[in-house]
Amino acid sequence: MSVTHYRSNIFMLATAQGMYLIAGVTYIMFAGLVGQMLADNKLLATLPVAVMTVGTATSTIPMSMLMKRIGRRFGFLIGATAGGISGALGAYAIVEGSFELFCFATLIMGIYQACSQYYRFAAIESAPLNYVSRAVSFVLLGGVISALIGPSLAVYSRDLLDPVPFAGGFLVAAATSILAMIPLSLVRIPRPMEDVSHEGARPLPVIMRQPAFVAAVLNAATSYGLMVLVMTATPLAMTACGFEMHDTGSVIQWHVLAMFIPSFFTGTLIHRFGVLSILFSGMALFIISALFAVSGIEILNFGAALILLGVAWNFLFVGGTTLLTEAYKPSEKAKTQGVNELIVFAAAATGSLSSGGLFNFSGWNAVNYGMAPFLIVTFVATLWYARSKRISEKSL
Repeated sequence: MSVTHYRSNIFMLATAQGMYLIAGVTYIMFAGLVGQMLADNKLLATLPVAVMTVGTATSTIPMSMLMKRIGRRFGFLIGATAGGISGALGAYAIVEGSFELFCFATLIMGIYQACSQYYRFAAIESAPLNYVSRAVSFVLLGGVISALIGPSLAVYSRDLLDPVPFAGGFLVAAATSILAMIPLSLVRIPRPMEDVSHEGARPLPVIMRQPAFVAAVLNAATSYGLMVLVMTATPLAMTACGFEMHDTGSVIQWHVLAMFIPSFFTGTLIHRFGVLSILFSGMALFIISALFAVSGIEILNFGAALILLGVAWNFLFVGGTTLLTEAYKPSEKAKTQGVNELIVFAAAATGSLSSGGLFNFSGWNAVNYGMAPFLIVTFVATLWYARSKRISEKSL
């Protein structure tokens, strides 16, 4: 692919990423609060977020295989359409006061979220070999758009259907999902000939036993699971501490900026210092984030914790995605990426589902302490990969 087409694809994918995340920020900020408003059992407040991530997890492999047959572009357009339907249905569910229908709407949003996760793989497929990590970073830069626009847009649009709160925000989410179809329709990703044949492809269990696969998936899954665990509980915790919605919106905005602004340099850092250095740095940042969170309930504590959480997510997610490319051949791409995304969003679903219950039963500190065991497992798996890589290099 020519440099011109590569740059065009990256720009269109980054723009689509930003539009998806504008809708996604609305769900992040409001889904838990809507759940708390509509659910009879307040322990189910974060169930809509969990249902969305379950929808994502169960859609990842089917969407990966579908895109292998019909191409990335058409798969992405299906996802954006699902996002539009979800936003409209979510607004209607709020107006009708139906918790069950709202959960169904977030389930459909999961399809859009699943499709959007393949934007970064589409970037890899159009990038020169030595630009893989930077291609992932550049696509994630679309998140800066959502960070600058998304939270403010969500706050200002939540009362568009006054006196029904939050419904207007989901109508705006529907509109941005449909608008994302414009850049997505301009994406041009060629289908490599290797994708057409399964010749030489290894069985999935063989691929999954590789240290590179285990470390890549655990880092990406940990990044998403822990980020969702803490971020889903943040609006609930800040509301309980007496903060206004604009304060919560500001913290979420800085968090989303912190998730994606590092993409200006994460790929370059990986290229210069190696993926392991970035992964270990991300794990350390998760720990520091938790320390800020449990040290107080001032706006500074929430803000600093969520900013560090965002940077930690970026390092582990970009690093894990980059590392995954070492685990598969071209003919194994679709099934390997699909399983990776399934595991990542199973972790995200677990994080969002447990977030509300953990917060309501044990409080904000318990949510942050809950990160520790998962970071330990991921650290050990990454050390295993590092050791196996050193042994492999010595044997050459």
